[in-house]
Amino acid sequence: MNRSTYLKPEYFYNRELSWLSFNYRILGEARDKSIPLLDRFKFLSITASNLDEFYMVRVASLKDMVHAGYNKKDISGMTPAQQLEQISQITHDFMKEQYQTYNNNLIPALKKEGIAILSHYESLNKEQAKFVDDYFISEVYPVLTPMAVDSSRPFPLIRNRSLNIGAILKMKTTTPGDAKNGHFRELYITHNGTKKQGSSDTDFATVQVPSVLPRVVEIPSAPGFDRTYIMLEQIIERNIHKLFVNYEVLCAFPYRVMRNADLTIEEDEAADLLMEIEKQIKKRQWGEAIRLQVEDGIDKKLLKVLKKELHIKEDDIFHSKGPLDLTFLMKLSGMEGYDHLRVPEYTPQAPKWLDMEENLFAQIRDHDVLLHHPYETFDPVVNFVREASKDPDVLAIKQTLYRVSSHSPIIASLAAAAENGKQVTVLVELKARFDEENNIIWARKLEQAGCHVIYGLVGLKTHSKITLVVRREEDGIRRYVHLGTGNYNDSTAKLYTDMGLLTCNKAIGEDATAVFNMLSGYSEPAVWNKLAVAPLWLRDRFTEMIHREIHFAKAGKKAFIKAKMNSLCDAKIIAALYEASSAGVQIDLVVRGICCLKTGIPGISENIHVRSIVGDFLEHSRIFYFHNDGHEEVYMGSADWMPRNLDKRVEILFPVEDDALKQEVIHILDIQLQDTLKAHILQPDGTYLKQDLRGRKKICAQNYFKQEAVRNANKRKKEQKAKRTFEPMKAENDE
Repeated sequence: MNRSTYLKPEYFYNRELSWLSFNYRILGEARDKSIPLLDRFKFLSITASNLDEFYMVRVASLKDMVHAGYNKKDISGMTPAQQLEQISQITHDFMKEQYQTYNNNLIPALKKEGIAILSHYESLNKEQAKFVDDYFISEVYPVLTPMAVDSSRPFPLIRNRSLNIGAILKMKTTTPGDAKNGHFRELYITHNGTKKQGSSDTDFATVQVPSVLPRVVEIPSAPGFDRTYIMLEQIIERNIHKLFVNYEVLCAFPYRVMRNADLTIEEDEAADLLMEIEKQIKKRQWGEAIRLQVEDGIDKKLLKVLKKELHIKEDDIFHSKGPLDLTFLMKLSGMEGYDHLRVPEYTPQAPKWLDMEENLFAQIRDHDVLLHHPYETFDPVVNFVREASKDPDVLAIKQTLYRVSSHSPIIASLAAAAENGKQVTVLVELKARFDEENNIIWARKLEQAGCHVIYGLVGLKTHSKITLVVRREEDGIRRYVHLGTGNYNDSTAKLYTDMGLLTCNKAIGEDATAVFNMLSGYSEPAVWNKLAVAPLWLRDRFTEMIHREIHFAKAGKKAFIKAKMNSLCDAKIIAALYEASSAGVQIDLVVRGICCLKTGIPGISENIHVRSIVGDFLEHSRIFYFHNDGHEEVYMGSADWMPRNLDKRVEILFPVEDDALKQEVIHILDIQLQDTLKAHILQPDGTYLKQDLRGRKKICAQNYFKQEAVRNANKRKKEQKAKRTFEPMKAENDE
């Protein structure tokens, strides 16, 4: 069969619709009654924040295409306009289910636990009403800035993702006994020649709900409840008349605007990339309004004003039966005193392949070290940089940073290393979406400490995760390398599942040096020893390994591919997998999010099986296994099978060659492929279904790895205790 045959549009799902399907899977966790209640609130919050980012970036990009008259079809045969139409329909349905989950499932369940979230200020009792009004005057009123709109005051900038309250006002009629009422307004009108006092016309006004105050406010509880909360916007709505003393407030409703936040950076023309990105970040607040969220039942006149001033189409207006912006539920899910309503907090364990009490560099010299986060602690990665910064024998540290935490110990160690006189080179990726501001701050701090900071290659994001430590030792210079699938972020390392490798393999060390020389000086190595690097070499490497399995299958030999990634939407890779399946290669994929590949196509993808795991941790590691006629090869890396990763980013794929570590990674893949509790199986019709548990063993891969890590750590503790007991006894016997 001709390879182009595998590229038919009917063989692919649309990327954006597949992502929406993924968000539905997360919503399913919020609806799952077997999950502790506050964790279900957390999952609902995640669906809301995911949808925000999806609109600000993906939907915004599609709208830009439509505005530009771009009609090229995607791999599934859909034009940008067709995609927007489908996205709008699905998102309206999705948001209805979000609020049904909130109102019909979660809030009633919370009430049973003695916790109430009031849906409207009208339900306040007398004591609660007094508390709310006092709170408004003392805490809220001083922070608010009401903004009226009339013929001389234009419609204000409504900031991206901010929560606001819009109101329709009518000026009160002045009475003879109230001469000062409206005096300032009368002077203002006379001076500007606008409407006369006493006009029957109405005005629009808006006030931003301040993000510096808690969104959810605890108030005195009524009998039968332990805790009662009300939303900040409800407090403002109840007291909004105090902001417009001379007006009658005809109506007031909350609304929220989503804007195009996809940065357009002309890197070739930017004299200073850092300054250009800073400038573009500010423009996010001014981007085109692409989504308007309003409260169900909003006044028609008020909505008409918003629709007109924000230039919003009807399809982009979303009516919600509940609080706008459900991301507030993330903080609510962490409320103190209700641990029984959450999955018990997990403490990352000591690594299986590392003794935390022994010298780190000595252990890496002895053997490669595999790390599995968050089941195993991220501390070895932090310590790798920290110890290198203080070690007098370390000459240089080089590292790529894509996303780091707000109080990063790794950044502190890099700065300390430079201050200790070491050669420190750090590539800070300024174009890491929504982390640009954070990365600019870190870049400047590192430069001030004396680090050599570079910002990557023009037109490419540097997404690879690599650290190189150059150390002078008795037998010469030795290079120590850390390679990972996730970011150097000690905070997300407790929430994301990722893999890492610590090694001083000479060939990998040489490749690591070549990577940094390429990033800082554009020098390409003549050949790579072990690593495969995007955007020039990685696609070909994957394609070669897939076609090698095809060759074995056609020769009548066993042929297997197993892979785990975040997203799969590269048409050429999918076509190669279809060809492999047609040849008899057995393919098992764990794809957390987007998957444009279709399973079960007769003669095309009958040998491909896809599952998505959604659990307490976010599945983030990228692992690739090729049977290779029994000479198994295992790779890990920073890249998904997406065009952006293979063609537009600097990514690294690295091998796991130590036999014990290789079998460990295969074991990790196999356990995920055996998951029966959290795995959603992709069906031929594009839906994802959890497995029927009848006759099946109940396995949750994430829980399995937690328990396994605890067992390994306890075993290590016993060994260390025995060692400490044995050494004094041995010394005493030697005497």
